[in-house]
Amino acid sequence: MSEDPRPDADKPTAGADGPAGPELARAVLDAALARRREAMRQPRKRAGSGTGQKRLRGYSGPGPDPRDPQLFGAMLERLVKARGWEKPKAEATVFGAWERVVGPDIADHSRPVKLEGGVLTVEAESTAWATQLRMLTATILRKIAGEVGHNVVARLNIHGPAAPSWNRGPRRVQGRGPRDTYG
Repeated sequence: MSEDPRPDADKPTAGADGPAGPELARAVLDAALARRREAMRQPRKRAGSGTGQKRLRGYSGPGPDPRDPQLFGAMLERLVKARGWEKPKAEATVFGAWERVVGPDIADHSRPVKLEGGVLTVEAESTAWATQLRMLTATILRKIAGEVGHNVVARLNIHGPAAPSWNRGPRRVQGRGPRDTYG
């Protein structure tokens, strides 16, 4: 029984269809190499030259590319637009660049206080300036719209300087206070 019942057990056998095992792998590799050599012998055609094929645009070649360095201002503007921050940016411009928005004469005598619902509250340095600014309301609204955009500020609420309030403080008494002084 030292004899193996299968003849040529350690040799690969060729099936009825062709080579098997390592010979099959060698045949596939030779066929691939032959195709490669044939492709290298043929002259290469340029993409899009006379064949009606359009050249696929990739990241090579001349021209602008998204990977190119970008200007910071342009990149920031795209970010503001993508996040929907145009209106908050315009509202902040009214406060941050008040002198540039309304001009130095008006800015020297007034300041923006708050902006809610399209109504800008402006405080003037005196009641005379508050009256003057009320007469210039249309001009001021036009200047604001030209600088920061339309529909950011729809109306102005202009008032004079705030008078001191005696409702708060260390010597304030809660309630109506003593009434024997005047009666």
